[in-house]
Amino acid sequence: QVQLVESGGGLVQAGGSLRLSCAASGSIFNILFMAWYRQAPGKQRDFVATIDKDGRTNYANSVKDRFTISRDSAKNTVSLQMNSLKPEDTAVYYCNVNHIGTNYIATNYWGKGTLVTVSS
Repeated sequence: QVQLVESGGGLVQAGGSLRLSCAASGSIFNILFMAWYRQAPGKQRDFVATIDKDGRTNYANSVKDRFTISRDSAKNTVSLQMNSLKPEDTAVYYCNVNHIGTNYIATNYWGKGTLVTVSS
């Protein structure tokens, strides 16, 4: 089992910045992808950004050029630097990892989420 704990959410004014962090712990063997998703009130959970073991990144169009995902594979952490925040970025942000266990079975794990509120 892998546990994920997010931190860094909060209230910020439009145009401001926040940095989210997520730490993975537990029986970690091999984490392939680390990602962030978000879910606004009354909406489905959407992809935000992902980073693989080689540092290659991918972003949702809505956050490209404003958000930056980074990863410390040695510490099993992933961060999301969010700049130029907009009210529509308001959501609960979830950390997600794709983990390969010693049995070579891939499992997706989710954190409990951290709330980001952007005021206009």
